[in-house]
Amino acid sequence: MVAIYRAAIFVLMLIFTPQCIGMTIQFGYDKKQVLDGLRSHFFGMMEIRVLLIVINVFAILSAILFYFHKIQSLSFLIFSLLWLVLWITLRRILPMSIYKKSATFLDHFELNLEPGGIILHTNRGEQGWDWQDFSQFKETLHFFLLYFDKRSFFMIPKDAFRDINDIQAARQLLRDKIKSH
Repeated sequence: MVAIYRAAIFVLMLIFTPQCIGMTIQFGYDKKQVLDGLRSHFFGMMEIRVLLIVINVFAILSAILFYFHKIQSLSFLIFSLLWLVLWITLRRILPMSIYKKSATFLDHFELNLEPGGIILHTNRGEQGWDWQDFSQFKETLHFFLLYFDKRSFFMIPKDAFRDINDIQAARQLLRDKIKSH
């Protein structure tokens, strides 16, 4: 009786557990989504977060000091402009410069999620990576970001998957196969 129960559980798990191994997706990149994904990458970097915190503290401190007439309006203006330039650079200029420099975002891809890793096909050839080649992955609103190291990564658009079940299966596969160091 126990063997029948275990077999039934196994069959139910096979039916209701989304399978991702051997899945093939095809995709291109949407400019707006790519820029958003790049912003997520930049704002996720520790150096950028620390820089933002420091700049915000100085901007708030300059506003307080300006309010109490401890600094001149020029100092307040300089801190405000510094904050504005940094924000525009991180939100617009940096992601757009990366997008324009990379021909990758103009290609069309076919991606195979295999037991041993990922195989990426383009009209120029193919590239494969073992799961161990990735140091970590992050999930954003529109992408799975697969990191080779702190600064280089590959973006897999979520809208390339058929449905939510495929996205969940891919998420679980990435969690299982990519162990953060």
